[in-house]
Amino acid sequence: MRAPKLRILDWLNETGKISAFGLQFFRMAFHRPFETREFFRQCYLIGVNSIFLVVTTGFIMGLVLTLQVRPTMIDFGAEGYIPSMVGIAIVREIGPVVTALICAGKIGSSIGAELGSMRVTEQIAAMEVSGTNPFKYLVVTRIWACILMMPLLVILADTIGIFGSYLIENLKGDVSMTLYFNKVFNTLDFNDLMPATIKTFFFGFVIGVVGCYKGYYSKKGTAGVGYAANSAVVLASLLLFIVDFLAVLIADAYYAAV
Repeated sequence: MRAPKLRILDWLNETGKISAFGLQFFRMAFHRPFETREFFRQCYLIGVNSIFLVVTTGFIMGLVLTLQVRPTMIDFGAEGYIPSMVGIAIVREIGPVVTALICAGKIGSSIGAELGSMRVTEQIAAMEVSGTNPFKYLVVTRIWACILMMPLLVILADTIGIFGSYLIENLKGDVSMTLYFNKVFNTLDFNDLMPATIKTFFFGFVIGVVGCYKGYYSKKGTAGVGYAANSAVVLASLLLFIVDFLAVLIADAYYAAV
């Protein structure tokens, strides 16, 4: 069993390497040549192929949240505030975080396993020998795709989640769709939408960087591929909570100052 001091040093070393990996992305992300075809292919794989999972998760999220809070709201005589409460909860916090965690499991593990397989089978080394920049072709395109697809997936999950909440209210409270969504949209404003949307870009960046880093530097043969996929999910999930916490702190400080 390793001493706690060594574990802390390993953690700091890993943090520094991931940070350097992220900085290398920014150095190459805006310089030619742009791998446009590979970028759009990754957008399809990351975005379109995740729609079913995101829609299902968002729908169940809206159903469960409404079923859980409805009895309590009725006890307090606040049944009419359920659409407003559910809309704010999903848009501000639950939708972005849950969707990002689901995507960390699907997208992060997929990227880690794919690049890990390419590393252990020496495909990345072959690209370097042939004169192709593997970092720009494999890493930059995937991180950009994660950054741009994550907000769209979150918006989709939020919409489906609110619709799922409406179905429960319609079945149990006989609330019309027009009334329900009017209450939701009358409650939400710019201060709710913008911070929640902005932080999804950072969520996508975290998932892309961690997944690519773990796969790109995978070791220990085929066993390392499984480790890369697993560690990508664990580390990305942890960093998502940290980024979300920082985003909430910054947003609260900004609105308090304004």
